[in-house]
Amino acid sequence: MARSTNQKLKLLILKDYLLRYSDEAHPVTIPQLIAELARYDIKAERKSLYDDMEALRLYGLDILQSRGKYFVGSRDFETPELKLLVDSIQSSKFITQRKTMSLIKKLEGLASVYDAQLLERQVYVRNRVKSMNESVYYNVDSIAEAINQDRAIRFRYFELTVSKQRRIRRDGDWYEVSPFALMWDDENYYMLAWDAAAESLKHYRVDKMLQITLLDREREGKEAFAREDMSAYSKKVFGMFTGQPRQIKLRFQNHLAGAVIDRFGSDVLLIPEDEERFTVTLELAVSPQFYAWVFGFGTEAEILAPTEIRREAAEKARELLDLYS
Repeated sequence: MARSTNQKLKLLILKDYLLRYSDEAHPVTIPQLIAELARYDIKAERKSLYDDMEALRLYGLDILQSRGKYFVGSRDFETPELKLLVDSIQSSKFITQRKTMSLIKKLEGLASVYDAQLLERQVYVRNRVKSMNESVYYNVDSIAEAINQDRAIRFRYFELTVSKQRRIRRDGDWYEVSPFALMWDDENYYMLAWDAAAESLKHYRVDKMLQITLLDREREGKEAFAREDMSAYSKKVFGMFTGQPRQIKLRFQNHLAGAVIDRFGSDVLLIPEDEERFTVTLELAVSPQFYAWVFGFGTEAEILAPTEIRREAAEKARELLDLYS
């Protein structure tokens, strides 16, 4: 590459070097900048570098000076923000271990080399439960494309056997649905879609979808999706187990108020019943996971109404008792 061409890269090289190798604890000197430019056969003088620093400031780079040394003060992502993203990626079961390490390495590139080392020391992935479907990223892209283009899709759906092998559901038949949203719940990624055959909204694990294909027809179920409050959807659906939505009245001991608010949000209406208990009425999807959640509180939580749901809970409790008798 001709020297004149390299000279045109001067500001870009300085920008990359400052972002990668400087921070408040590690400011760089003018001689260090000159040495870095020399690696690219770019000649620089001290006075020209002063002008370059000012040009980068005008460009928007937060270059600060301390005792004749320079460093980047603020970045697009601060270290605590990157740590939060790293933690989210690590805890996500739908992201494979290999892709987890790849994404974290890319995030480290947004920090200085010194902060990147701190992020790397925080990486604990190997023993986490992770998805085995590497194609989840392509699935997300295909679903997003279908939503943007207002197209229905078809796909195959699998489950894992005891021998950890994939078994295609419906004997290999295609699922054909209209996708409307992607949701992250309980560390898994789901697609919310309209199933025309069942005339209802359903959700599917993205990492268990195979061979997604966009169909040459528009999505159905738009009115049903428009009626759905997405901010409340995951609150009423337990563990993404579909069930019939019902108005459920529950009673809890007062010290469980935090658990109820954590599950249903701060807008939930808690009605004091006496000095020790409160009640709450919610629209919930009645499913095995709903009963499991209530039973998890033992005798400190109780389903009050409707009667048939209370009766069904009693029957499930008897089944558990019989199992362990």
